[in-house]
This record gives sequence, structure tokens and C-alpha cells, in this order.
Amino acid sequence: MQPEPSFRLFADLSVQVATPIEVGDTPQGRRRVIPITGGSVRGDGWLGRVLPGGADFQLIVNEQLARLDARYVIETDAGERIYVENQALRSGPPELMARLARGETVDPALIYFRCCPRLESASPAFAWVNQRMFFGTGARRPAQVDMRFHELL
Repeated sequence: MQPEPSFRLFADLSVQVATPIEVGDTPQGRRRVIPITGGSVRGDGWLGRVLPGGADFQLIVNEQLARLDARYVIETDAGERIYVENQALRSGPPELMARLARGETVDPALIYFRCCPRLESASPAFAWVNQRMFFGTGARRPAQVDMRFHELL
């Protein structure tokens, strides 16, 4: 018999974002690139920040579904760095998804936002993240994305 999976909190993130760069309608959907300008991270026993320079590469598949691919770096207060590659799905009723796309506030309980972050670190203190799987939830706010990452045990 296989053990049942469980999970534990890895970190809460508040990722600050800039105005989306609209690429336009492509054969796969509408492409947008959203620059990541910073943010804060609170882990279990550690604090950090999101370094500016990352981006969220979005594909608006249809009026109810967006596929997200964000890449950025976390730096802990102790100077360790963690590379984040986070793929997510965000879906909801067309009128609410349109409000999110315009940068308006929408109750996160009405939007499905789930993610699969992959983490990498060269730091000895966080080397263990290279050998673990993570999942998370998120909420899009007008100027930031709030997420909670969990380690899958």
C-alpha cells in the first residue's frame, strides 16, 4: 500500500507586477507579458523578497481560461536565492476574467487559480527544494499576485 500524500506550507508570496505588455491575438490565444517588479516572501522560519526582473508570460486561451508561466528569483534575508518557475491555470466566469484582465479587483473565491511551482537553489540551506514537488494557490490583485506554496510530502 502506498502512503497517502500530505503537504506543509513552504511560503506565502506577494509578487508585485507592472502593467501588462499586450502582444496580441496569436493562433494559440492572446499573449501578454507581465513584468515582475518585486515582492515579499514569508516562509517557515525565514523571510525574503522577490527580486525585480522576472515576468509572467500569459496565454489567454479563451474568455474563461488563462495559462500562466512565471519565472523569477526569491532572495532570503540571509542571501540565499531560489529560482521559481511557476505554471498555473486561472479560470472563472467570462465577466470576472475580463475584470481581472482590466486590472480590477475580483473576489479570489470566485476564481480558480492553482499553480505548480518548480524551485531550484544552489544554496546549501535550500538544496532540498531541488528534490521536492510543490503546489499552490493564488489570487490576482490589481498590482500584485498573492500565492501560497506548499511542499508535497
